[in-house]
Amino acid sequence: MDFLSRLKNLDWILNAAILFLAAASFLSIYGNKEVFYRQLIWYCIGLTVMFLASQIDWRPFLNYRWVIFATYFFSLALLLFTYFFAPAIRGTKGWLTLGPLQFQTAEFAKLILIIVLSWFWAKAHIGVARVKNLFLSFAYFALPAGLVMIQPDLGSALILFGIWFGYLLISGIKWKHLLIALIILAIVATLGWTSFLKEYQKDRILDFLHPGRDPLGVSYSVIQSKITIGSAGILGKGFGQGTQVKLGFLPEAHTDFILASFIEEWGLLGGVLAIMAFLVLLTRIIKIGLISENNFFKLFCLGSTVMFLSHFVLNVGSSVGLFPVVGVPFPFFSYGGSQILTASFIIGIIQSIIVRSR
Repeated sequence: MDFLSRLKNLDWILNAAILFLAAASFLSIYGNKEVFYRQLIWYCIGLTVMFLASQIDWRPFLNYRWVIFATYFFSLALLLFTYFFAPAIRGTKGWLTLGPLQFQTAEFAKLILIIVLSWFWAKAHIGVARVKNLFLSFAYFALPAGLVMIQPDLGSALILFGIWFGYLLISGIKWKHLLIALIILAIVATLGWTSFLKEYQKDRILDFLHPGRDPLGVSYSVIQSKITIGSAGILGKGFGQGTQVKLGFLPEAHTDFILASFIEEWGLLGGVLAIMAFLVLLTRIIKIGLISENNFFKLFCLGSTVMFLSHFVLNVGSSVGLFPVVGVPFPFFSYGGSQILTASFIIGIIQSIIVRSR
């Protein structure tokens, strides 16, 4: 089969949604040439990884339990290595430096957790109601989440929790066992508040509960994000004309608040189109999962949807003050090579389902 035929076999509605988000990302960060070219490099790598992953038949690997757990323990080792040897960047030891590029190892841990839980629940679907399986699945989540928390990276830990909890909801769990899971969550949250969270993380949560308590400090970024969105109007200020971004009023305009940055120049209409493109991406992943005849790939698609949706909710919610700012990127939109590379690999596996079916 030639290259063009292989491209034709991909799901191009899914690809179109990703390419729209990529274009929106490049338009938003164009003013910062260094960031723009780095994002371009990561997207070239990511799209290559996506295509290569789509051409592999992943089913044989599922027959080898040691492959699943080797990748899981490798991800744990990578998190440990990052904690002990990675340089601190903005107070967090979460990135490994690869020449001019940096890779956030927590993103890799999210991918591996999806793989492990998909494999686990595909094997244990008959015994889903067993308390033993609930605690085993919790252990698979808790180990990487604990290593991520000590970096400290609250945002990634919340995404890992969202993935685990999402699997509980879609696995047909009984209500009494869901209650057990919520009790575990309450205990973990209490321990996290007293033992793991840094003061600035606690301040962000308290600011969310009491908006505007520190308008020139913790609340500043959210206030500026709201001003940025509110000043855009329906059609925005025009390409390269975003004053909040150009004058430096909006912090983290290329990452945490990229949607606000995009809306300032392209208006509420542009923001709605970006959100619609993301929703198309989610619906295509769900549809692909539903048509798959393999339980692992069904669960993988649903787990991936939960991960992407968790990113979206926390990122967009923090931009408008509905959630605390925890530094979670908007998938395929925010600047950052780690999330692009990981998300591209996930989409590549999902695309391989379509390629195999055709």
